[in-house]
Amino acid sequence: MTSAVLTVDQRGSQAGPDLVPEVLHLLNDPGLGPTLLPFERTAGDEVQGVLSDGRSVVARLELLLRDGAWNIGLGLGAVELPLPSSTRAGRGEAFVLARQAVGRAKQLASRLCVVGASAYRAEQIETVAWLWAGVLTRRSDRGWEVADLLAEGLTYAETASRLGISQSAVSQRAQAAGLIESDRAARLLADLLDEMLEEDG
Repeated sequence: MTSAVLTVDQRGSQAGPDLVPEVLHLLNDPGLGPTLLPFERTAGDEVQGVLSDGRSVVARLELLLRDGAWNIGLGLGAVELPLPSSTRAGRGEAFVLARQAVGRAKQLASRLCVVGASAYRAEQIETVAWLWAGVLTRRSDRGWEVADLLAEGLTYAETASRLGISQSAVSQRAQAAGLIESDRAARLLADLLDEMLEEDG
């Protein structure tokens, strides 16, 4: 069974507060999509969960990238069945690949690495993820403010009213935030992940 194992490690944890409890609450939010195995603290300041579809992976990657406090490793490969009740007890290729990925992520400017059973497909996914991450990590607080309201389903006019600014100002913030680019990249990334995760049915 091909799955996505997401392993993340808190950056600079020895010099700051423990962020694991908060991120576990956020990553296990059902609104981000289903998990095969819920996110758990696996060791120290490390968190791990198992996912089965692209949109669920992308939603959690966005949350982690926005936070900026994590080294992010994504392993794409087989997991052993039947699945255990706890993520910590999970076994299989995807877990090994995720461990490799989070280790490599610590050496990358993007702090994000993807390792897969198919190196070619994983490289494609990682390339799109890096480009998408570049847009997200450059986004200002004002840009996120607009992005969040539009993601809730508000129109540009409604967003302008909520923020007390003009509709043209909303458009300018959306453009500066790269909303169109990030939305397209996120959809492409989810599609590429689904193609790989669905390969063996």
